[in-house]
Amino acid sequence: MTTAAAPYLARRTFAIISHPDAGKTTLTEKLLLSGGAIRAAGQVRARGERRRARSDWMKIEQERGISVSSSVMTFERRGIIYNLLDTPGHEDFSEDTYRTLTAVDAAIMVIDAAKGIETQTRKLFEVCRLRDIPIITFVNKIDREGRHALEILDEIQEALALDVSPMTWPVGMGSDFFGVYDWKKQLFCTSNGERGGPYTQAKPVSGLDDPILVDTVFDRVLAELAENAELGEAGYAAFDRESFLEGHLTPVFFGSALRDYGVEDLLDFIAEYAPAPHSQPATGGRVIAPDEPDVTGFVFKVQANMDPKHRDRIAFVRLCSGTFKRGMRLKHVRAGKSIAVSAPIFFFAEEREIAEEAYPGDVIGVPNHGQLRVGDTLTEGEEIHVTGLPAFAPEVLRRVRLSDTMRVKQMRQGLEDLAEEGLVQIFKPDLGSNWIVGVVGMLQLDVVIDRLKNEYTTEIGFETVPYTTARWIESADPLKLQKFIEANRMSVALDRDDKPVFLFKSNWEVNYVGEKNPDIGFRETREIVHTH
Repeated sequence: MTTAAAPYLARRTFAIISHPDAGKTTLTEKLLLSGGAIRAAGQVRARGERRRARSDWMKIEQERGISVSSSVMTFERRGIIYNLLDTPGHEDFSEDTYRTLTAVDAAIMVIDAAKGIETQTRKLFEVCRLRDIPIITFVNKIDREGRHALEILDEIQEALALDVSPMTWPVGMGSDFFGVYDWKKQLFCTSNGERGGPYTQAKPVSGLDDPILVDTVFDRVLAELAENAELGEAGYAAFDRESFLEGHLTPVFFGSALRDYGVEDLLDFIAEYAPAPHSQPATGGRVIAPDEPDVTGFVFKVQANMDPKHRDRIAFVRLCSGTFKRGMRLKHVRAGKSIAVSAPIFFFAEEREIAEEAYPGDVIGVPNHGQLRVGDTLTEGEEIHVTGLPAFAPEVLRRVRLSDTMRVKQMRQGLEDLAEEGLVQIFKPDLGSNWIVGVVGMLQLDVVIDRLKNEYTTEIGFETVPYTTARWIESADPLKLQKFIEANRMSVALDRDDKPVFLFKSNWEVNYVGEKNPDIGFRETREIVHTH
C-alpha cells in the first residue's frame, strides 16, 4: 500500500520521555527547528524573553523552566508528517504523561550522559513497556563531562532489561569533545569552528584511521573511540527492526541537543524505522485498525484556557481510523449524541491552523465548552469506546480553603475544569461541603493555586485532611456496595464521574478495611471508559 493510497503510513506520532533536567525541552525545540516548525529555539537557560521555550506556553512553566502540561506539535520534513507529543518531565505530572503515552506509536527516551537512568525515566519506561511502545534512546549532553559511553549502554541494558544497539559514538566528552562518529554511515559529525562547537558538518570518512579524524582528534580520544567501537560491535546487539518494534531492543544515539548533535539522526531514524500508526484496543475485544474507512478517535487530554481571552477548552483527539474532514458530524459515544467538528486545529508550535483533513496518527484539537472529557470516544456512529486510559489513586489529598466565600461558583468551575484536564482529581465528600483535591505530587497543588488565581480570579489555599490515600470501591453485588457506603459515610466521597471513593487514613487502614470487607473491591487505578 503506498502512502498516496494511505496517508497514515507517512505519519509518525511519538513522545519524548525523560527525568527533569535531562534536556527534553531543548531536544523538543531542536527537533521542531530541524523540521522547520519554529524559527528559533528558545533555549531554556537563555535570559529574559529568549528564555521562553517555545513549546512551554503556560505561565508557571515559563517561570520555573519546566513542562507541566503535554503539548502537541505537528511538522513536516521530507514527506513525513511528525506529530510530537511533549510530556511533562516532572514526576508530579506523571498521570498526564501516562495518558499522553496512550496516543503515541513510539518514544524517545532522553538520558543525561552524566547521570544515566534516573527514577522518572525508569517509571516512564515501565509505562512504555506496558504498552509495548518502541523506544529510541538519546544520550544527551555529551559535550559536558559525563560517564563512559560503555557504562551508560550497560546501565540501560541491565536496569531496563533491554537489548541496546549503539548507532553512533561520542568522539570524546566534555573538554575533549570533538563530535559524533556515525559508524553505520561512516560520517564524522563535527563543528567547523572551535572544538566542541555547535554541529555544522558531517564529513564522510573511510574509517577510524581516516586522515580527517587522525588530523583533528587527539590521539588518546581516537584510541578510546577505536576501543569503544570495537567493544560495541562485539558486545551489543546489531540493530534489528522487528526487535525494536516489539519493544525488546533500543537503538542508542549519543548527542547534544544544545549543540545540535544527533537531532537530525533521530528524525531520520524515526522516518525510516519507527512504526506508522498502530491499531487501538476498544471495548468488547474490538481492535480498531488504522485502515478502517470509518473515523474513530479518542480524547487523551483536555486543556482549559489555552487562550486566556476566551474560556476555550481544547480536547486533544488522537485519530485511530478513517479520514477526518472538517465539518464532519461525529458521534460523541458517552453522551449518545452527534457533534459537528467545525473548527478542528492542528498545532504547529508557534501557530495553530484549521485542520481541513486529518488521518490516523494525527492529533487534532477540538474546541468545546466542556462536553468532551479525557477518555471520550468519537466515531462515525459505532457504539464503541477506546480503552487503555487510566486514572490513578492520588498520593496527596488536601481540603480546599476558599478566601472569598462569594466565589464558590468560580472555584468549583475552575476545579471541575482542571479535573477535566487530568491535572487534579476532585472528591465530593458524602458529608460536608468542602471539596477534597487529590494529586500525585505536591507541585500540582502550586499549579492549581496559580491557575485558579490567573484564570478564574479566585484565591484558594489547601488544608491538610486526615486522609492519606483514596481507592475506588466496587462490588459485584450492588446491595453490598450500598450497605458498605451507608456504614462508612464519613470516609466516602464521589469523584467527578460520581464513582464512589473510600478515603483512607493510613496504609494500615487500607489493609484492615480490605480484609474486613472481602466483597468490596478497592482499586488503585480505574479505566476511564465513559458510558452514557
